[in-house]
Amino acid sequence: MSGYSSKVGVACAPLESALKLLDSLGRPLHDLRVSVTDRCNFRCDYCMPREVFGRDYPFLKREQLLTFEEIERLARIFVGLGVEKIRLTGGEPLLRREVELLVEMLARITGIDLTLTTNGSLLAHKAHALKDAGLKRVSVSLDSLEDDVFAAMNGVDFPVELVLKGIEAANDVSLKPIKINMVVKRWLNESSLLPMARHFHHSGHILRFIEYMDVGNTNGWELKDVVPAAEIIETIHAELPLEPIEPNYHGEVAKRYRYLDGGGEIGLIASVTQAFCGDCTRARLSANGSLYTCLFAANGFDLGELLRNGASDREISQAIVNVWSHRDDRYSEIRSSETVGLPKVEMSFIGG
Repeated sequence: MSGYSSKVGVACAPLESALKLLDSLGRPLHDLRVSVTDRCNFRCDYCMPREVFGRDYPFLKREQLLTFEEIERLARIFVGLGVEKIRLTGGEPLLRREVELLVEMLARITGIDLTLTTNGSLLAHKAHALKDAGLKRVSVSLDSLEDDVFAAMNGVDFPVELVLKGIEAANDVSLKPIKINMVVKRWLNESSLLPMARHFHHSGHILRFIEYMDVGNTNGWELKDVVPAAEIIETIHAELPLEPIEPNYHGEVAKRYRYLDGGGEIGLIASVTQAFCGDCTRARLSANGSLYTCLFAANGFDLGELLRNGASDREISQAIVNVWSHRDDRYSEIRSSETVGLPKVEMSFIGG
Protein backbone atom coordinates (compact mmCIF):
# COMPACT_ATOMS: atom_id res chain seq x y z
CA MET A 1 0.00 0.00 0.00
CA SER A 2 1.31 3.44 -0.88
CA GLY A 3 1.44 6.58 1.23
CA TYR A 4 1.71 6.33 5.01
CA SER A 5 1.34 2.91 6.53
CA SER A 6 0.72 1.84 10.12
CA LYS A 7 -0.44 -1.54 11.37
CA VAL A 8 -3.87 -0.78 9.93
CA GLY A 9 -2.38 0.58 6.67
CA VAL A 10 -4.09 3.92 6.03
CA ALA A 11 -2.93 5.56 2.79
CA CYS A 12 -1.91 9.23 2.91
CA ALA A 13 -2.97 9.68 6.51
CA PRO A 14 -1.98 12.83 8.45
CA LEU A 15 1.77 13.20 8.91
CA GLU A 16 2.82 11.34 12.04
CA SER A 17 6.31 10.22 12.95
CA ALA A 18 4.97 6.84 14.15
CA LEU A 19 3.90 5.95 10.64
CA LYS A 20 6.15 4.74 7.86
CA LEU A 21 6.16 6.32 4.39
CA LEU A 22 6.00 3.63 1.70
CA ASP A 23 6.03 3.82 -2.08
CA SER A 24 3.61 2.00 -4.38
CA LEU A 25 5.72 -1.17 -4.15
CA GLY A 26 5.93 -1.07 -0.35
CA ARG A 27 9.47 0.31 -0.12
CA PRO A 28 10.16 2.72 2.77
CA LEU A 29 11.97 6.04 2.52
CA HIS A 30 15.18 5.55 4.50
CA ASP A 31 18.11 7.22 2.69
CA LEU A 32 18.52 10.72 1.25
CA ARG A 33 21.41 11.55 -1.08
CA VAL A 34 22.00 15.28 -1.37
CA SER A 35 24.01 16.67 -4.28
CA VAL A 36 25.59 19.95 -3.16
CA THR A 37 27.06 20.80 -6.58
CA ASP A 38 26.85 19.52 -10.14
CA ARG A 39 30.51 20.40 -10.77
CA CYS A 40 33.48 18.05 -10.53
CA ASN A 41 37.22 18.39 -11.09
CA PHE A 42 37.40 14.88 -12.62
CA ARG A 43 36.08 13.78 -16.01
CA CYS A 44 35.51 10.08 -15.44
CA ASP A 45 34.24 8.52 -18.64
CA TYR A 46 31.51 6.55 -16.82
CA CYS A 47 30.07 9.71 -15.28
CA MET A 48 31.24 13.02 -16.80
CA PRO A 49 33.10 12.29 -20.06
CA ARG A 50 35.29 15.19 -21.13
CA GLU A 51 33.87 15.33 -24.65
CA VAL A 52 30.45 16.21 -23.18
CA PHE A 53 31.34 18.07 -19.98
CA GLY A 54 33.75 20.50 -21.57
CA ARG A 55 34.63 24.11 -20.91
CA ASP A 56 31.31 25.38 -22.26
CA TYR A 57 29.05 22.91 -20.43
CA PRO A 58 26.13 24.81 -18.77
CA PHE A 59 26.61 23.97 -15.11
CA LEU A 60 24.22 25.44 -12.55
CA LYS A 61 24.77 29.07 -11.60
CA ARG A 62 25.47 29.87 -7.97
CA GLU A 63 22.04 31.39 -7.41
CA GLN A 64 20.41 28.19 -8.68
CA LEU A 65 22.08 26.06 -6.00
CA LEU A 66 20.20 25.40 -2.80
CA THR A 67 21.68 27.37 0.07
CA PHE A 68 22.94 25.49 3.10
CA GLU A 69 19.92 26.75 5.04
CA GLU A 70 17.57 25.39 2.36
CA ILE A 71 19.33 22.03 2.36
CA GLU A 72 19.11 21.83 6.15
CA ARG A 73 15.40 22.67 6.08
CA LEU A 74 14.67 19.99 3.50
CA ALA A 75 16.83 17.49 5.38
CA ARG A 76 14.81 18.04 8.56
CA ILE A 77 11.58 17.54 6.63
CA PHE A 78 12.89 14.30 5.11
CA VAL A 79 13.99 13.06 8.55
CA GLY A 80 10.46 13.73 9.76
CA LEU A 81 9.27 11.39 7.02
CA GLY A 82 11.53 8.52 8.08
CA VAL A 83 14.97 9.25 6.59
CA GLU A 84 17.75 7.97 8.85
CA LYS A 85 20.77 8.32 6.60
CA ILE A 86 21.95 11.39 4.66
CA ARG A 87 24.84 11.19 2.20
CA LEU A 88 26.37 14.33 0.69
CA THR A 89 27.35 13.88 -2.95
CA GLY A 90 27.94 15.84 -6.14
CA GLY A 91 29.51 16.29 -8.60
CA GLU A 92 32.39 16.53 -6.19
CA PRO A 93 30.96 17.80 -2.87
CA LEU A 94 34.27 19.13 -1.55
CA LEU A 95 34.27 21.69 -4.38
CA ARG A 96 31.32 23.42 -2.67
CA ARG A 97 32.80 26.32 -0.75
CA GLU A 98 32.79 25.81 3.04
CA VAL A 99 30.85 22.56 2.75
CA GLU A 100 31.97 21.78 6.31
CA LEU A 101 29.50 24.46 7.48
CA LEU A 102 26.69 22.45 5.89
CA VAL A 103 28.02 19.32 7.57
CA GLU A 104 27.90 21.12 10.93
CA MET A 105 24.28 22.18 10.32
CA LEU A 106 23.17 18.69 9.30
CA ALA A 107 25.07 17.02 12.13
CA ARG A 108 22.77 18.80 14.59
CA ILE A 109 19.79 16.82 13.30
CA THR A 110 19.12 14.07 15.83
CA GLY A 111 19.27 10.44 14.82
CA ILE A 112 20.84 10.55 11.36
CA ASP A 113 23.88 8.80 9.93
CA LEU A 114 25.70 11.58 8.07
CA THR A 115 28.21 10.53 5.40
CA LEU A 116 29.89 11.93 2.29
CA THR A 117 31.15 10.50 -1.00
CA THR A 118 34.18 12.14 -2.62
CA ASN A 119 36.74 11.51 -5.33
CA GLY A 120 39.37 12.14 -2.66
CA SER A 121 41.21 14.91 -4.49
CA LEU A 122 40.61 17.49 -1.74
CA LEU A 123 40.14 15.12 1.17
CA ALA A 124 43.63 15.51 2.62
CA HIS A 125 42.92 19.24 3.06
CA LYS A 126 39.34 18.85 4.30
CA ALA A 127 39.31 15.71 6.47
CA HIS A 128 40.04 17.43 9.79
CA ALA A 129 37.46 20.19 9.26
CA LEU A 130 34.82 17.66 8.16
CA LYS A 131 35.39 15.53 11.25
CA ASP A 132 35.26 18.56 13.54
CA ALA A 133 32.00 19.59 11.88
CA GLY A 134 30.39 16.27 12.74
CA LEU A 135 30.81 14.08 9.67
CA LYS A 136 30.84 10.40 10.61
CA ARG A 137 32.20 8.53 7.60
CA VAL A 138 33.42 8.97 4.02
CA SER A 139 33.36 6.92 0.86
CA VAL A 140 36.18 7.54 -1.62
CA SER A 141 36.12 6.76 -5.33
CA LEU A 142 39.32 5.09 -6.55
CA ASP A 143 39.30 2.99 -9.72
CA SER A 144 42.92 1.78 -9.84
CA LEU A 145 46.27 2.00 -8.07
CA GLU A 146 48.14 2.39 -11.36
CA ASP A 147 48.55 6.00 -12.41
CA ASP A 148 48.12 5.35 -16.12
CA VAL A 149 44.93 3.35 -15.61
CA PHE A 150 43.58 5.81 -13.04
CA ALA A 151 44.36 8.72 -15.38
CA ALA A 152 42.42 6.99 -18.15
CA MET A 153 39.50 6.65 -15.75
CA ASN A 154 39.49 10.13 -14.19
CA GLY A 155 40.20 12.00 -17.42
CA VAL A 156 42.43 14.69 -15.87
CA ASP A 157 45.66 12.80 -15.08
CA PHE A 158 45.07 13.07 -11.35
CA PRO A 159 47.65 10.97 -9.46
CA VAL A 160 46.71 8.00 -7.29
CA GLU A 161 49.08 9.15 -4.54
CA LEU A 162 47.00 12.22 -3.71
CA VAL A 163 43.81 10.16 -3.34
CA LEU A 164 45.66 7.73 -1.06
CA LYS A 165 46.83 10.70 1.02
CA GLY A 166 43.20 11.77 1.33
CA ILE A 167 42.22 8.30 2.52
CA GLU A 168 45.08 8.36 5.03
CA ALA A 169 43.97 11.77 6.32
CA ALA A 170 40.38 10.55 6.72
CA ASN A 171 41.63 7.50 8.59
CA ASP A 172 43.81 9.65 10.87
CA VAL A 173 40.77 11.63 12.05
CA SER A 174 38.56 8.51 12.29
CA LEU A 175 36.17 9.22 9.44
CA LYS A 176 35.60 5.49 9.24
CA PRO A 177 35.00 2.81 8.34
CA ILE A 178 36.16 4.24 5.02
CA LYS A 179 34.59 2.72 1.93
CA ILE A 180 36.61 2.67 -1.28
CA ASN A 181 34.43 2.60 -4.40
CA MET A 182 35.88 1.08 -7.57
CA VAL A 183 33.83 1.19 -10.77
CA VAL A 184 34.95 -1.74 -12.91
CA LYS A 185 34.91 -1.39 -16.69
CA ARG A 186 35.90 -4.16 -19.09
CA TRP A 187 39.20 -3.64 -20.93
CA LEU A 188 39.95 -0.51 -18.93
CA ASN A 189 40.61 -1.34 -15.27
CA GLU A 190 39.61 -4.97 -14.70
CA SER A 191 43.32 -5.80 -14.36
CA SER A 192 43.29 -3.63 -11.21
CA LEU A 193 40.88 -5.91 -9.33
CA LEU A 194 43.49 -8.02 -7.53
CA PRO A 195 45.98 -5.19 -6.90
CA MET A 196 43.16 -3.18 -5.28
CA ALA A 197 42.05 -6.15 -3.22
CA ARG A 198 45.61 -6.86 -2.07
CA HIS A 199 46.25 -3.22 -1.17
CA PHE A 200 43.14 -2.80 1.01
CA HIS A 201 43.26 -6.33 2.48
CA HIS A 202 43.86 -5.96 6.25
CA SER A 203 43.64 -2.15 5.90
CA GLY A 204 40.45 -1.74 7.91
CA HIS A 205 38.81 -0.09 4.87
CA ILE A 206 35.96 -1.65 2.90
CA LEU A 207 36.63 -1.98 -0.81
CA ARG A 208 33.46 -2.01 -2.91
CA PHE A 209 33.38 -3.08 -6.54
CA ILE A 210 30.67 -1.41 -8.66
CA GLU A 211 29.41 -2.74 -11.95
CA TYR A 212 29.63 -0.18 -14.75
CA MET A 213 26.11 1.25 -15.13
CA ASP A 214 24.09 2.98 -17.85
CA VAL A 215 23.60 6.19 -15.87
CA GLY A 216 22.62 9.32 -17.81
CA ASN A 217 22.87 9.56 -21.58
CA THR A 218 26.51 10.49 -22.15
CA ASN A 219 28.77 7.64 -21.00
CA GLY A 220 28.34 5.40 -24.04
CA TRP A 221 27.34 2.40 -21.91
CA GLU A 222 27.23 -1.05 -23.49
CA LEU A 223 26.54 -4.34 -21.76
CA LYS A 224 29.77 -5.82 -23.12
CA ASP A 225 31.73 -3.33 -21.00
CA VAL A 226 30.26 -4.66 -17.75
CA VAL A 227 32.39 -6.98 -15.62
CA PRO A 228 29.73 -9.02 -13.75
CA ALA A 229 29.85 -9.18 -9.96
CA ALA A 230 30.08 -12.98 -10.10
CA GLU A 231 33.28 -12.72 -12.15
CA ILE A 232 34.72 -10.12 -9.77
CA ILE A 233 34.06 -12.35 -6.74
CA GLU A 234 35.52 -15.37 -8.51
CA THR A 235 38.70 -13.42 -9.32
CA ILE A 236 39.21 -12.20 -5.75
CA HIS A 237 38.19 -15.48 -4.11
CA ALA A 238 40.74 -17.46 -6.14
CA GLU A 239 43.58 -15.66 -4.32
CA LEU A 240 41.93 -14.28 -1.17
CA PRO A 241 39.14 -16.70 -0.13
CA LEU A 242 35.83 -15.07 0.80
CA GLU A 243 32.50 -15.94 2.35
CA PRO A 244 29.21 -14.01 2.15
CA ILE A 245 27.91 -12.17 5.21
CA GLU A 246 24.56 -10.63 6.10
CA PRO A 247 23.69 -7.02 5.17
CA ASN A 248 24.00 -4.34 7.83
CA TYR A 249 20.41 -3.22 7.24
CA HIS A 250 17.45 -3.82 4.95
CA GLY A 251 18.00 -2.15 1.60
CA GLU A 252 21.81 -2.04 1.75
CA VAL A 253 22.95 -1.88 -1.87
CA ALA A 254 26.24 -3.76 -1.51
CA LYS A 255 26.39 -7.52 -1.08
CA ARG A 256 28.94 -8.12 1.65
CA TYR A 257 31.78 -10.66 1.79
CA ARG A 258 34.55 -11.17 4.33
CA TYR A 259 38.01 -12.64 3.94
CA LEU A 260 38.36 -16.05 5.58
CA ASP A 261 41.75 -15.00 6.99
CA GLY A 262 40.22 -12.10 8.91
CA GLY A 263 41.50 -9.49 6.48
CA GLY A 264 38.30 -7.46 6.52
CA GLU A 265 35.42 -7.25 4.06
CA ILE A 266 34.54 -6.19 0.55
CA GLY A 267 31.27 -5.27 -1.13
CA LEU A 268 29.70 -5.82 -4.55
CA ILE A 269 27.23 -3.33 -6.03
CA ALA A 270 25.67 -5.21 -8.94
CA SER A 271 22.92 -3.01 -10.32
CA VAL A 272 23.23 -4.59 -13.78
CA THR A 273 23.46 -8.33 -13.16
CA GLN A 274 21.81 -8.61 -9.72
CA ALA A 275 19.25 -5.80 -9.58
CA PHE A 276 18.22 -4.67 -6.10
CA CYS A 277 15.30 -2.38 -7.00
CA GLY A 278 12.99 -4.36 -4.73
CA ASP A 279 14.86 -3.14 -1.67
CA CYS A 280 15.67 0.41 -2.82
CA THR A 281 14.98 2.96 -0.08
CA ARG A 282 16.83 5.95 -1.55
CA ALA A 283 15.65 9.40 -2.59
CA ARG A 284 17.98 11.86 -4.32
CA LEU A 285 18.00 15.64 -4.09
CA SER A 286 19.78 17.56 -6.84
CA ALA A 287 21.88 20.65 -6.17
CA ASN A 288 19.01 22.90 -7.32
CA GLY A 289 16.40 21.12 -5.21
CA SER A 290 14.75 18.59 -7.50
CA LEU A 291 13.66 15.31 -5.92
CA TYR A 292 14.48 12.16 -7.90
CA THR A 293 13.22 8.74 -6.86
CA CYS A 294 15.65 6.69 -8.97
CA LEU A 295 19.25 6.95 -10.16
CA PHE A 296 17.93 6.26 -13.67
CA ALA A 297 15.00 8.71 -13.57
CA ALA A 298 14.33 11.17 -16.36
CA ASN A 299 12.50 13.83 -14.36
CA GLY A 300 12.45 15.19 -10.84
CA PHE A 301 9.98 17.10 -8.67
CA ASP A 302 11.02 20.69 -7.95
CA LEU A 303 11.13 21.12 -4.17
CA GLY A 304 13.39 24.14 -4.63
CA GLU A 305 10.56 26.07 -6.24
CA LEU A 306 8.27 25.25 -3.31
CA LEU A 307 10.93 26.47 -0.88
CA ARG A 308 11.46 29.75 -2.66
CA ASN A 309 7.76 30.40 -3.17
CA GLY A 310 7.06 30.36 0.56
CA ALA A 311 5.64 26.85 1.05
CA SER A 312 5.33 25.70 4.65
CA ASP A 313 7.15 22.67 6.02
CA ARG A 314 3.86 20.79 6.04
CA GLU A 315 3.17 21.63 2.41
CA ILE A 316 6.64 20.46 1.42
CA SER A 317 6.20 17.30 3.50
CA GLN A 318 2.94 16.54 1.74
CA ALA A 319 4.57 17.09 -1.66
CA ILE A 320 7.27 14.55 -0.76
CA VAL A 321 4.61 12.12 0.47
CA ASN A 322 2.74 12.48 -2.81
CA VAL A 323 5.88 11.87 -4.89
CA TRP A 324 7.14 8.92 -2.86
CA SER A 325 3.75 7.22 -2.45
CA HIS A 326 3.37 7.08 -6.25
CA ARG A 327 6.96 5.87 -6.81
CA ASP A 328 7.15 2.68 -8.88
CA ASP A 329 10.75 2.87 -10.22
CA ARG A 330 12.49 -0.43 -10.94
CA TYR A 331 14.73 0.40 -13.88
CA SER A 332 17.45 -2.15 -13.16
CA GLU A 333 14.90 -4.96 -13.00
CA ILE A 334 13.44 -4.09 -16.41
CA ARG A 335 16.69 -3.00 -18.10
CA SER A 336 16.86 -4.12 -21.72
CA SER A 337 18.16 -2.94 -25.08
CA GLU A 338 14.95 -0.86 -25.31
CA THR A 339 15.39 0.89 -21.95
CA VAL A 340 19.11 1.70 -22.24
CA GLY A 341 18.48 4.55 -24.67
CA LEU A 342 15.70 6.17 -22.65
CA PRO A 343 16.35 9.73 -21.42
CA LYS A 344 17.88 9.77 -17.91
CA VAL A 345 19.24 12.46 -15.63
CA GLU A 346 23.04 12.57 -15.49
CA MET A 347 24.55 10.95 -12.38
CA SER A 348 26.75 14.00 -11.81
CA PHE A 349 23.55 16.04 -11.30
CA ILE A 350 22.00 13.86 -8.60
CA GLY A 351 24.93 11.92 -7.14
CA GLY A 352 25.59 8.18 -7.32
